[in-house]
Amino acid sequence: MQIADLGDVQIHYRVDGDPDGPTVVFANSLGTDMRLWDAVLPHLPAGLRIIRYDKRGHGLSSCPTGPYSMGALVRDAEALLDLLNVRDCVFVGLSIGGLIAQGLAVKRMDQVRALVLSNTAAKIGTPTMWQDRIDAISKDGIEALADATMERWFSRAFRTTPDMLLWRNMMERQPAEGYIGCCAAISGTDFYTPTSGLRLPTMGIAGSEDGSTPPDLVRETIELIPGSKFELMRRAGHLPCVEQPEEYANLLHRFLTDIGHI
Repeated sequence: MQIADLGDVQIHYRVDGDPDGPTVVFANSLGTDMRLWDAVLPHLPAGLRIIRYDKRGHGLSSCPTGPYSMGALVRDAEALLDLLNVRDCVFVGLSIGGLIAQGLAVKRMDQVRALVLSNTAAKIGTPTMWQDRIDAISKDGIEALADATMERWFSRAFRTTPDMLLWRNMMERQPAEGYIGCCAAISGTDFYTPTSGLRLPTMGIAGSEDGSTPPDLVRETIELIPGSKFELMRRAGHLPCVEQPEEYANLLHRFLTDIGHI
């Protein structure tokens, strides 16, 4: 575990694998920290340099006063990758992490050579929807959204397992200001036009039971990028890397191989 001091924010990050290997960067979803990817990593091929980080307001990163902009979240990722001398990485972003991925790919073609856009879209939800969530958290805390969020995040089968409580607890322990700050960033983001201008290898991943970014929404975004691939994981919700980590890793492995990253 390490902290990158980026000036207005301190970002918690971790580097695993081969320090000289081809780089894969993982950016997680709203309400989770870098542990989102823990179950996937053991199934990835050896020899990769794997970078994970907690976005501002989440996990062990600092929590600046909100609201946040998507531009700030993209700059955080950009600055961290510059600090780590990252070029030509494959950037895997889930949900808000996928929005960060799109923004970074548009801004820094030298840093990102390929994208995995998982359970995300060029535009997620509506400003009214996000304001309702911000108001609910401001009034009653993150736990007020927990039950409804678990239904969107996970398949019915996974919600009956004890593991679901781990993810509920993770969400509830995020700083409310950080969660609200990132809600504001998502609310103000519409990447349809910039994402449609991207020309780089891209794979989209959707969960058949995703209540946050349904498969058709994910597919619509992936189809903005010519030559992209779309993969549907059945019996999985918004966090398929949690419910089916081995299958998720297999999709990543195949994509990394197909584009010549490994």
